[in-house]
Amino acid sequence: MRGLEGKVVIVTGGGSGIGRAVCQRFADELASVAVFDINGDGAAQTAGLISDAGGCSRTYVTDISDYDAVEAAVAAAEKDLGPVDILVNNAGWDEAKPFLATDTALWRKIIDINLYGPLNLHHTVVSRMVQREAGKVINVASDAGRVGSSGEAVYSACKGGIIAFSKTLARELARKNIQINTVCPGPTDTPLFASFAGDAEQGRKLIDGLTRAIPMRRLGQPADYPGIIAFLASDDADYITGQTISVSGGLTMHG
Repeated sequence: MRGLEGKVVIVTGGGSGIGRAVCQRFADELASVAVFDINGDGAAQTAGLISDAGGCSRTYVTDISDYDAVEAAVAAAEKDLGPVDILVNNAGWDEAKPFLATDTALWRKIIDINLYGPLNLHHTVVSRMVQREAGKVINVASDAGRVGSSGEAVYSACKGGIIAFSKTLARELARKNIQINTVCPGPTDTPLFASFAGDAEQGRKLIDGLTRAIPMRRLGQPADYPGIIAFLASDDADYITGQTISVSGGLTMHG
């Protein structure tokens, strides 16, 4: 895609799942990739895959819920790779429970990772983009934030918040040549979904039910998302901002 070669990209949650696939795609497009993840082993594996394919990446073990840690990791990435051109906020976490069976400690952890984490990255990275009057941000939210998801009340609230936040910041920064868009995956075969569904019969029933409900008759795969994310980061998307795009095999259709 046009304009990705030589760019510097931060991808949070790059150590597995969708994040790893996104890191690999940007490396394939000849961008330099900063792999942010709290799981150092996963991040190193992603970097190894990129290196084996001839790409450029560095790893940064980062707790995105910690503002000071984010600030330090971003500074290190810019020192190693150069100014950040593209930010992909992909990291997320959840624990499936009915809302009334949860407690404040769980709420806080979900909010810290899924809402405060992206806010920390925006505040740190986008401020630098504004100084240069150029940058692209792609926030990976969830269709849970558009239509809700049983057992994911607080997670859904966070993802809905990210959608609204992205639209607002896109309006605030459009004249600074910053484009901010959101991608909403549907049910996807990732480690997070596996922990959500579980290995018991109930989990298999959940997967079977979702597969029947999705018009394309399958769960999403990590490889289904890097294309739209790379497009939104490319020069081909310079006139697109404040948009929310579902990638769900047709499970949700907004227009």
